[in-house]
Amino acid sequence: MRRTKKGRIAVPVLLAALLLSAAALRNPSAPEAVAANAAITDWGLSFQAEGAPPAANASAQELAPYHALYMGDPAEKTIYLTFDAGFENGNTPAILDALKKHGVKATFFLVGNFLKTQPELVRRMAAEGHTVGNHTFTHPDMSKILDPAAFEEELRQNEALCKELTGTEMAKLYRPPQGKFCEENLRMASEMGYATVFWSLAYVDWYTDDQPTAQQAFDKLLPRVHPGAVILLHSTSSTNAAILDELLTKYEEAGYTFGDLAAYCSGLFGVPAESPSPQPLPFR
Repeated sequence: MRRTKKGRIAVPVLLAALLLSAAALRNPSAPEAVAANAAITDWGLSFQAEGAPPAANASAQELAPYHALYMGDPAEKTIYLTFDAGFENGNTPAILDALKKHGVKATFFLVGNFLKTQPELVRRMAAEGHTVGNHTFTHPDMSKILDPAAFEEELRQNEALCKELTGTEMAKLYRPPQGKFCEENLRMASEMGYATVFWSLAYVDWYTDDQPTAQQAFDKLLPRVHPGAVILLHSTSSTNAAILDELLTKYEEAGYTFGDLAAYCSGLFGVPAESPSPQPLPFR
């Protein structure tokens, strides 16, 4: 799939991108892999069969050495719900209400703007047991950032904001903005102690002035769900806020349970599985 601005996936992956990504990730020591470090690589998926995991432009085996993944165990009917959030437009409270009703612990990948402008929502996420993940401070194309200091700064600023708001460390889960990455990005994130989290299911939900209907959302999110799915939604979507309760019910009726992504990554890669919880903060 191809990606555009605020969203994530878009249309089927180009063969050239598939081959470039696979070559760059398969053998990190090879000269061609080094040459590809600076190349922009868009995360992409291709769905082959209903209810089956999609083909991605980097396999789980290729991603694993960098502590990166795009889905959980394909043998388990467990799915992982994630939300990307760059700003707030009134839909997050309803999303949190639906998650609370179903007892689902989601991961919210937050941009710096959300952390700065929505402290109460961030604290609510933490208080209700959700994981706050890192979606970078300014939401740039991280595949163009090859300087380790600049890369780290994009993540460290969010860590500091999260610690200030919640009193605990931000979970070591990182999602690249727009799914743009390169081998060196994966390496730098891993060296910072992060697991890089892509996704195996998403749909076009990020255009706030052109939202899909509920039926259009269900037509994408129901037949494509699969064991181990990491589902990407946007909390800016009014459609997601309206359908989430019913969507979770439908997944439950299909026999799926909802997993804790931070705990899964901790077990797989050994990264810290800390979900921030609010602590009394000193007066300023």
